[in-house]
Amino acid sequence: MQKVKILSEKLPQHLAIIMDGNGRWAKNKGLPRIEGHRVGMEKIRDVMNWCRQRGIKVLTLYAFSKQNWNRPREEVEFLMRIFEVYLEKEFDNLMEKGVMLRVIGRVEELPLSLRKKIKKIMQKTKANEELFLNLAINYGGQEEIVDAARCISALAREGKILPEDIDVELFRKYLYTPNLPYPDLIIRSGGELRISNFLLWQIAYAELWVSSVLWPDFTEQDLDEALKDFASRERRYGAIKGD
Repeated sequence: MQKVKILSEKLPQHLAIIMDGNGRWAKNKGLPRIEGHRVGMEKIRDVMNWCRQRGIKVLTLYAFSKQNWNRPREEVEFLMRIFEVYLEKEFDNLMEKGVMLRVIGRVEELPLSLRKKIKKIMQKTKANEELFLNLAINYGGQEEIVDAARCISALAREGKILPEDIDVELFRKYLYTPNLPYPDLIIRSGGELRISNFLLWQIAYAELWVSSVLWPDFTEQDLDEALKDFASRERRYGAIKGD
């Protein structure tokens, strides 16, 4: 299939993806769930490259939610290991492609070896400018808002800000993504029609695209279909059409 050509001004500046369907993909093939997660992690490189080629500057991927700790222990332990393997394996590619990596979420609750790997890779890629890649690991949108509220409450208690100083822009500064544009487009693979506690503050005016394709089967054509649909939409941010 021929690539869809979309004017740069019609592309999302910030694309966020809920990568859903790894477990179902594995079940459909008679494989263990962890195999679905392994293949799903490999898909990240493809999507990252497709976004770079199209000029998308920020990509945020929902990799592991705060609630995913409730999954079977074996599955969670595998995911923690595969995150480490991914970071080690992809480092050279991130540097070659000019990708800055950041991990968002309650990173302090992750295993020590993974935290060390995250810190190392973030430090070494911090000067890259071709693509900003956010991996949401141990992430929850409600938890992010709570963490921001705690920071702001501490400032108020210390007398550094007044209650009347608190507005949308101040609150934004204490989110996990203070220096990034809000997502323009959210893609969810796997067909589920829910947000799943993802970037709840940031997606107030994001466009949504749901694909029935399970994440390991997500293709370049699926991405282009979502981008084409996004380019056709008129974003009004609460205003009336034509204003």
